[in-house]
Amino acid sequence: MATVGRAGLPIPGGGDAPVGPGALAALADAIDPHLLQHVTDKAQRDSLFGDAPLHTAVTAEDGSLWIKTSASTSTWATIYEPLPSWRPITLKTGMVEGDVQLGVRRRQGVRVSLKGRIAKADGTNINEAFAANLGAVPSDCVPVGLRGFPALCSLGGATIQAVGRLEVIGSNTSSAYGVAGDLIWWFQDPAGTAWVDITGDYWMD
Repeated sequence: MATVGRAGLPIPGGGDAPVGPGALAALADAIDPHLLQHVTDKAQRDSLFGDAPLHTAVTAEDGSLWIKTSASTSTWATIYEPLPSWRPITLKTGMVEGDVQLGVRRRQGVRVSLKGRIAKADGTNINEAFAANLGAVPSDCVPVGLRGFPALCSLGGATIQAVGRLEVIGSNTSSAYGVAGDLIWWFQDPAGTAWVDITGDYWMD
């Protein structure tokens, strides 16, 4: 059977026997991997197309679009997905949400964004001797390894340093100050600070 086009689609050649149904079935099988497949959500994608060929494209009802990047495993690249809603952060005992709403969301599968401010419930400064455990991200937002970034804080009162270090403990990290997913605040100002702004981003992988 002859082939045409960049995809090498099969068509009956001049010397082929007249087997119309078989030729149409072969053409359909060849076209199928190049079609945009439709699913309800990511779970159905993995269930129906986990063993699909490399480069299979699948879209969900919310507009998400994925391309399969492995011929042997259910591994996908996210081409597009709607921005997810903000989710709550679990605060440690004695901590409360400040005047900027807290939130966490995971984007494109591997990027996590945090926002908001954390303060102490009793109104005193966050001023632990070494590091303060402020709260924790959801389990699906725990990075593989330790992540950290500069975080702003209040300059009220005697505080003279406006930036500290915020760490997110990773799944392969051990710490005396918390467990995987905990938010650890490091600050060297002796006066401490009234609140910590946890706004920032980190990678999951």
